[in-house]
Amino acid sequence: MNLVVAVDKNWAIGNKNKLLVSIPNDMKNFRRMTTGNVIVMGRKTLESFPQGQPLGNRVNIVLTGNQDYKVNGAVVVHSIEELMEELKKYEDKQVYVVGGESIYRQLLPYCSKAVITKIDEAYEADTYFPDLDKMEEWQITEESEEQTYFDICYTFVTYEKREV
Repeated sequence: MNLVVAVDKNWAIGNKNKLLVSIPNDMKNFRRMTTGNVIVMGRKTLESFPQGQPLGNRVNIVLTGNQDYKVNGAVVVHSIEELMEELKKYEDKQVYVVGGESIYRQLLPYCSKAVITKIDEAYEADTYFPDLDKMEEWQITEESEEQTYFDICYTFVTYEKREV
């Protein structure tokens, strides 16, 4: 399983259920990676999408504790066990965890690759991603040249879990 996330220099990922900043090239990279694949998210992440609707040309899977939650165009599961059962239908490399914070934390142990947009800014935030640089089992395997969007500098960094 993979995950994709944009973080600031403090590993913050969001504030008030919104992304910290919208970088067109980051959005393009997200679309390129996830189109035709499976995205796994929490309810609040889905609700933060345009019109609160699942993203097109992808299998959208929502993990929520709310037993009554239903949404057209998405598969809703209520536990990690139920999610893992659903994911057996797909190849591991087709699956991307896309947030939010609690979903990332719950599913990070199941992921082998993390594609992180590292933004060289610090934003006001209320949600964070675990700092992979402080986790021995993760190593950087690829890093793009620094890119800019107006005055925002960022890089695309791929982390992979070390074989133990």
